[in-house]
Amino acid sequence: MTLDGSQTVINGTFDWVYEEEFSLRDGFRWSPDGTSIAYWQIDTEGVRKFHLLNNTAGLYPRLKTFAYPKTGETNSACRVGVVDAAGGETRWMAIPGDPRNHYLARMEWTEDSDALVVQQLNRLQNTNLVMLADARTGETQTLMTERDEAWVDVHDEFGWLDEGKAFTWLSERDGWRKLYVVPRSGKKAQQVTRGDFDVTGVAGIDKEKRWAYYLASPDNAGQRYLYRSGLDGRGLKRITPAGQPGTHSYQLSPDARWAIHGYSTFDTPPTTELIRLPSHETVRTLAENEKLRKTVDALSRGDVEFFRLDIGDGVLLDGYCMKPPDFDPAKQYPLLFHVYGEPAGQTVTDRWGGSRYLWHLLLTQQGYLVMSIDNRGTKAPRGRDWRKSVYRQVGILASQDQAAAVRALLEERPYIDPERIGIWGWSGGGSMSLNMIFRHPELYTMVMSVAPVPNQRYYDTIYQERYMGLPSDNVDGYREGSPITYAHRLEGDLLIVHGTGDDNVHYQGTEALINELVALNKPFTMMAYPNRSHGIGEGANTTRHLYALLTRYLEEHLPAGPRDPAGPKKK
Repeated sequence: MTLDGSQTVINGTFDWVYEEEFSLRDGFRWSPDGTSIAYWQIDTEGVRKFHLLNNTAGLYPRLKTFAYPKTGETNSACRVGVVDAAGGETRWMAIPGDPRNHYLARMEWTEDSDALVVQQLNRLQNTNLVMLADARTGETQTLMTERDEAWVDVHDEFGWLDEGKAFTWLSERDGWRKLYVVPRSGKKAQQVTRGDFDVTGVAGIDKEKRWAYYLASPDNAGQRYLYRSGLDGRGLKRITPAGQPGTHSYQLSPDARWAIHGYSTFDTPPTTELIRLPSHETVRTLAENEKLRKTVDALSRGDVEFFRLDIGDGVLLDGYCMKPPDFDPAKQYPLLFHVYGEPAGQTVTDRWGGSRYLWHLLLTQQGYLVMSIDNRGTKAPRGRDWRKSVYRQVGILASQDQAAAVRALLEERPYIDPERIGIWGWSGGGSMSLNMIFRHPELYTMVMSVAPVPNQRYYDTIYQERYMGLPSDNVDGYREGSPITYAHRLEGDLLIVHGTGDDNVHYQGTEALINELVALNKPFTMMAYPNRSHGIGEGANTTRHLYALLTRYLEEHLPAGPRDPAGPKKK
């Protein structure tokens, strides 16, 4: 179908940064009538290369090289074309603008196979042009424009209605993520969901009865339920039964009569079943995880508390607390925070946490409190202002919120030992952990940072520029948001863990931090896992070794178990 692929030209799939940050892998779309294929072409010519050295592959090292655009650097060029299924020349869509300074983040066919709908983001990702491109001529026109002073999100809830005359769309234009129906003619979008709550995803559309099914949780940011509204905005109804708390997911059949329903809670493994809609009647259970449930139920477990914490100025943060099985409120316990804290994720969720939950449970059995707090800017359904308050200050506002949360907890909960407070996180959470112990050494005794980004300048264009802007336009923000800037304040115990083969968050950043800590004569501990990627999971026994390492470090530097209260609280 294509003959021009090369070391730099990629047809029908993507470069590293598109795949990682836009979740794109298959870079082609069949037309509904099966006669044509639309595809992305990526040209990495001019993008600087990153090199990974594999020292464990054999007697001599192996070098892995790939195009990786770091913040402020040159991006790949991207374009979209259509080729007949029988072969022939590609017809390129006439997308306006510099192909190296915008992103073609989504592309779908219209139902009549005559045109493509392309979502084009500018480099700052604060404008999304939804374009209609004629598949025969390549001519384009803009159907709608989505703008935000911070950034706009790319959504996958695009679906056709009324035989291709309209499509569904999510937008935060009025301060909440709501569902709209947008006419293909470009006329004004019609709002479907109403009220001050976020739609977190569209599950499906009953086109015959004109109902939209979607996920939301108006009263609890850590849970997810299925709701239904008429496409005219009327008849809001919760479909998930009231007696089923936690987090729910749904895969609807095309006619919206059936759904694969999955649900779990914080400490209950997931169940999957086939249900009938809209009654939510269970037809049959597909996966009950009975063996796992019995195993977990037999474990010694303390109470789990979800709460909202007032840190002042009207700011309420969501959190959870896992307590030891034999918890005594008259004693004081060491506290370990698990943190992420960046716009891409949320940790305070009422859903099964898998192996990480089980490790945290093990720690509570040893006499630790385990908590997590979602600061402002995390991906919680609490409105546009909540999520985008961190624009151009990632790592700055979040650090303030996390520190304020520690102080508020110490005031409210006398069973927290102020001399034994630690924090750990992975990736963005590893960065946040560093930020906390560097910026607030008076609060934290120790930190375990896994695969962090010590310097935001070292990360990729799409992710970091989306939330921070261009480095040249936000010099102070990049400097002040990067943990390495505050390494000179380190006082407590620090463990850094990183895989040397991490193609996402490069080991290079950890090496830069190590150099800084050495220059400052700051003691620390580090563990490099040879040739492991960002998940540090490759190789025999790696995951077990990693968590054993974290557990030992925690026991050595944040001693477990209750103590009698003594001494004043930290301020």
